Amino acid sequence: MKRFIEGEDRSQSVLFPERLDDYIGEDNPVRVVDVFVDELDLATLGFEGAAPEATGRPAYHPATLLKLYIYGYLNRIQSSRRLERETQRNVELMWLTGRLAPDFKTIADFRKDNGAAIKKVCSHFIGLCRETKLFSEAVVAIDGSKFKAVNNTDRNFSERKLKARLAQLEESVGRYLEELDRADRDPTRVTDARVSHIKNKITIIRARMKDLALLEPQIEASTDGQISLTDPDARCIATSGKGTAIVGYNVQTAVDLKNHLIVAHEVTNLGHDRTQLASMAIKAREAIGSTELTVLADRGYFSGKEILACEQSGITALVPKTMTSNNRAKGLFDKRDFHYVPETDEYECPAKQRAIRRFETVEKGLVLHKYWPSACPRCPIKSRCTTGEYRRITRWESEAVIDSMQERLDRMPEIARLRRQTVEHPYATLKSWMGATHFLTRTISKVGTEMSLHVLAYNLKRVMQILGLQQTIQMMKA
Repeated sequence: MKRFIEGEDRSQSVLFPERLDDYIGEDNPVRVVDVFVDELDLATLGFEGAAPEATGRPAYHPATLLKLYIYGYLNRIQSSRRLERETQRNVELMWLTGRLAPDFKTIADFRKDNGAAIKKVCSHFIGLCRETKLFSEAVVAIDGSKFKAVNNTDRNFSERKLKARLAQLEESVGRYLEELDRADRDPTRVTDARVSHIKNKITIIRARMKDLALLEPQIEASTDGQISLTDPDARCIATSGKGTAIVGYNVQTAVDLKNHLIVAHEVTNLGHDRTQLASMAIKAREAIGSTELTVLADRGYFSGKEILACEQSGITALVPKTMTSNNRAKGLFDKRDFHYVPETDEYECPAKQRAIRRFETVEKGLVLHKYWPSACPRCPIKSRCTTGEYRRITRWESEAVIDSMQERLDRMPEIARLRRQTVEHPYATLKSWMGATHFLTRTISKVGTEMSLHVLAYNLKRVMQILGLQQTIQMMKA
């Protein structure tokens, strides 16, 4: 083949370099992984086997297996079986592990048995970033995203889904019985093989219905009214698209606004974000080591209790209010049309009438004050305000915190764009790395370990891009 670049003859004898180090360039990210793990105090972090036993067969050092996993998650190789194959053919891994090739069971057991220690390694790297002054702005964006679990949708049941499934199977049995009746009336129309097949199908379906009936007490006993058969901690979670619910986990992250590093994360199986704001904000503040913090979040995090908890902790929360007014849906004035006057503790309605405070009540643990004007029966615009005798306005006792937050949001209209471009990109990157299956392990603790490895790999790659390889290595050795 003329005029083409030609390869080497496969039968030609060659003398490879005598040192593995000659294959690994100075700018290869695998050198960062090697230095990072070598600088860790694995015994203090809690890794099993950091101190060798005096007797028995020697084990692999946990540093070797940790390097293997960090390299794997950096290069989209999360499976223990794939990692086993890579140790036998990947020159970078041969260099990293000293040509050791653990079997897949040893690799998988390391991740299973050292979950807490792996999470500490992820936190330790955040600590290194904090010491390098990468979190100088003390502003983070918080968001949650749904990740698929190792649990098919057909193996997740709620009371409604169970009834629907049983009704579907009952309908199938009825259809097969009709076909058997047809065969009895006219045997020539249905073959013996078909009759035998139908009877077998009916037996299988009735056995399946019996098994499903046993799930009803388990569903009633569960705290949230659903169970998953493959991964017991996974839950059916609604997503933004209609009819696109998945069985999985809701992963929370707090992302630094300046360098887009994930400073804190948490794996939950809740289908909403309303109760996550304060806890994630406090974790983020501890991670960046700042006394003050500003957190940005979307409407899914809006909760008076959570915003108040942030305020009491010295954290500035910026969360848009939810737009769920029933009056606005009916074409009536909603609460935004009523102006609160703090000096007199009363509201001014759209007709410029005073709505004074009448009484207070407690609903869902919140102390609420009730206001309404005396002029409602004679108001000329009452038809645009209420269908009742008086228009009542409800105010939470700590709603001043919400009002102050809304004033800050009104002065910063660009906040929503900043939040989106900060926190949503890491999710897209992580899901791209994970592939179609997302998580490979089961139960929330093991899934949390997997997520920590993903976050560590993401942050490592970000820091290498920000600082460069040599400066990143210096940061780890400092």
